[in-house]
Amino acid sequence: MLSALIFDLDGTLVDSAPDIHAGVARLLAEEGLPDLPFATVRGFIGGGVPTLITRVMRALDLPDDPARHADLCARFTARYEDDPQGLTRPYDGVESALDALDLPLALCTNKPEGPTRALLRHLGWTHRFPVIVGGDTLPLRKPDPAPLHHAIAATGGGPVLFVGDSEVDAETARRAGVPLLLFTEGYRSTPLADLPHAASFDHWDRMPERVARLRG
Repeated sequence: MLSALIFDLDGTLVDSAPDIHAGVARLLAEEGLPDLPFATVRGFIGGGVPTLITRVMRALDLPDDPARHADLCARFTARYEDDPQGLTRPYDGVESALDALDLPLALCTNKPEGPTRALLRHLGWTHRFPVIVGGDTLPLRKPDPAPLHHAIAATGGGPVLFVGDSEVDAETARRAGVPLLLFTEGYRSTPLADLPHAASFDHWDRMPERVARLRG
């Protein structure tokens, strides 16, 4: 029996890559640095803002400067939270699937809490996820299992199913001892067969049925 469903956000519920790329582009323009292609930035998503900025700096051969990294992280987060471009969209069928589920829902994402809550307000989803564990909620981020364990405790501590899309989510679920329902159309680059998962789905119209099978 499942007591809750816990979801990743970027690449699972929503396609946020266009907004993230736009935010990176604005940041690089302010720095007088060349833009990075959309596909490149999309491939950097998944480890939270610090990982994103680290990958951006490495792609541009910038010196490994902790102070500059911290400054770029703070500025990116502030712009992404306070002035989003409105390019993030739910994947097709997400809202109908969420409406069809009869379990408590929670988020466990590496996106910081501020931008996460801002996005939920923008989408009108604040009521859907009473439990939110962001990338800065705890000192540790996914793939460390602590954020997922924290979300499980906040939903009552019973058996859960984690829904995600990426290598980070697969590793988080494995280390937490939680079954993963994998959305195959997100930001994953590893072949599906190489990621441990209980089941997968390629469109949100199929998601409730996959949950019902796992529950049964």
